[in-house]
Amino acid sequence: MKVVALVSGGKDSCYAMMKCIQYGHQIVALANLMPADDSVDELDSYMYQTVGHQIIVSYAECMGLPLFRRRIQGSTRHQKLSYRMTPGDEVEDMFILLNEVKRQIPSVTAVSSGAIASDYQRLRVESVCSRLGLVSLGYLWKQDQSLLLQEMIANDIKAITVKVAAMGLNPGKHLGKELAFLESYLHKLKELYGINVCGEGGEYETLTLDCPLFVNARIVLDEFQVVLHSADSIAPVGVLHPLAFHLEKKEASASLNGSQRTEDFCGEKAGSVFEVKGDHTEIHKATCQSVAEVTDLVKVTNHKIHISRTKKDNTFSICCWLQDPLKTSAGLQEDITIGLKQIELQLVSYGFGWEHVLYIHLYIADMNEFATANETYVRFITQEKCPFGVPSRSTIELPLLKVGMGNAYIEVLVTNDLSKRVLHVQSISCWAPSCIGPYSQATLHKEILHMAGQLGLDPPTMTLCNGGPTAELEQALENSEAVAKCFNGSISTSTIFFVMYCSSRIPESERHKVQDKLETFVKQMRVSHLEERSTAEVLNPIFIYVLTSDLPKRALVEVKPILYVPEDSETDEETVQDLSCMKVPISSWGFQPADWHHSSIQKCIVRKKICAVVLSITGEIATNICSESLDTDQNNENCQTGLTEGQMERVSRFCIYFLHKTIAENNFSWEDVMNLRVYFPTSLCISVEKFSVMLATAFNELAEIDGDSIFNIVPVLGVGSSKILNTNLNKAEAGAKQLPRSGRNSGLFIRFELCRS
Repeated sequence: MKVVALVSGGKDSCYAMMKCIQYGHQIVALANLMPADDSVDELDSYMYQTVGHQIIVSYAECMGLPLFRRRIQGSTRHQKLSYRMTPGDEVEDMFILLNEVKRQIPSVTAVSSGAIASDYQRLRVESVCSRLGLVSLGYLWKQDQSLLLQEMIANDIKAITVKVAAMGLNPGKHLGKELAFLESYLHKLKELYGINVCGEGGEYETLTLDCPLFVNARIVLDEFQVVLHSADSIAPVGVLHPLAFHLEKKEASASLNGSQRTEDFCGEKAGSVFEVKGDHTEIHKATCQSVAEVTDLVKVTNHKIHISRTKKDNTFSICCWLQDPLKTSAGLQEDITIGLKQIELQLVSYGFGWEHVLYIHLYIADMNEFATANETYVRFITQEKCPFGVPSRSTIELPLLKVGMGNAYIEVLVTNDLSKRVLHVQSISCWAPSCIGPYSQATLHKEILHMAGQLGLDPPTMTLCNGGPTAELEQALENSEAVAKCFNGSISTSTIFFVMYCSSRIPESERHKVQDKLETFVKQMRVSHLEERSTAEVLNPIFIYVLTSDLPKRALVEVKPILYVPEDSETDEETVQDLSCMKVPISSWGFQPADWHHSSIQKCIVRKKICAVVLSITGEIATNICSESLDTDQNNENCQTGLTEGQMERVSRFCIYFLHKTIAENNFSWEDVMNLRVYFPTSLCISVEKFSVMLATAFNELAEIDGDSIFNIVPVLGVGSSKILNTNLNKAEAGAKQLPRSGRNSGLFIRFELCRS
């Protein structure tokens, strides 16, 4: 990509440019914001470093690139962490500046910045980039500061301190000193006082006088003055005011991977400086499709909609799919529009909006239409509608058309409060894959971390890593761990569920390696994590493997962890819930307690808070269920599994019975269900409608609740737990043709999550 680099003169913005070039991008212009008054060294700004701005004008000649500068007219008006366009704010100066760069150099598609740890700065750069249709590049983001400082010095960045404001740093002694000279002392201050060695906490600021990017000349500071801003005895504050400097030409001007020239900007302007003027009056608004247009569409096709909702009052899931297999769908765009609008109407009926949504599962029938899906999605879910952060998301391809569910299937997790904490990093960095669109890496709500599906993407290049499914899996897990660390968690000790989506393009002979890699990697990471820190509670996660026909970017695997991240202090009192409505008879529907019951279930329990359960029906378990009722209808045999409709009804009843029993034994009720998902392999050769009726009947008779609206049926090619991965995935895909008593897989798999605050 062709990049305009935001430069303050500091070491971070210069090294960020070097990283851009390392990853194959081309720096074509520089952009800088400076005080309105040339005599002022430093502004009271949360966003911009301005100390040394008198020297930045020389960067154009040193690098042989056009430099665009703007005098800051705004101030800090929008002080919340997440930024929204605010007239008169200093961020709007950046917008005007970059908009002019884009106008003069239309080929610019990305912006480089040197943010390392400041969410405040990163979010504002990302906001401006989003409005201008530019990609934010932040290759220093979340990197280890000690290693970064070492790398900068090793890569010949010659930077001096121009401001100090920390314990142990004295203006008269330490201003004007090179980083290499101060490196060991900065590490000593870190040990003594916990300072940030790269100055991310405002401990110091720097000015780069030379680096490999300066191919034409280096800057020589001839004279400066130390200006004391605060004579505090513990942490005095002072800045360096340059009085005189000159450029020292370099003998040979070397090209830096073609970064010096761009055919879009004529050569005579390459080292020129442009001052960008203008005011904050222009307002930019995104255009949206009218609500009336969407509403009319919904009215026409309303008869095709199926809506389900779990019973929990404060956190629940809503699911929507098209329910007319006899009528050809109009296409993905219309189906997603209908689904999202129906969910939006449901949210409004509860007094909610998209800002109340924590997570979205977007299932589509054809991954080749992923771009169309995103274009439609962004009309509904926007930053403006979600001021507290956009929901996290997972997108996979499912055999929806095969079971008559249209082109799109949408499932959302909703909360009735706005206490969620969202991590949404749009910048491309070395930390973890960016989420440039309106979906976030993770959402934390009431101690449960809902993580977006992670692919095996190399973060700085955003390309799938080479090496096949196990290599992709390892990278996806490393990406997931990077996200988990932002919430003081680890996928190795805090995970409740590992949902692994496996592409059907993975050869059957390779699928067991994926399972082995996941479990081995998590175990090794757990050992390493526990050696570094003590963890109060280590969870044994539940592993679920889902076979899909395709994933975004043609990936082979996608990982979706769900974590338990406890609060720092435990203040919850033991509560006793009235479970009189959950009394389970010793014998329900003739299912006598048996040892084999427990082989069908996996649980992850956090006392008083979470009950996560996976119930799987293998061929052996189906045999046991059906053998207890030999008088079941033997006609109308299921074409692939050998199960009759009567036997399928009995399996459905067993599922609800055993889930019902498990809930009660762990002091929960159906009103606590946050999500109830039924993975339905298409090899069962029973219609979704017929199977839904079976489950709904079982709910109505045993649990005495409206079963039509509580569960979400998700059609898949195959599904399995870690113990039955090969049997379930391989044979569910091909279709098991023997009767269940032969030991083949019946392919039914049910998962539900519970949470009680």
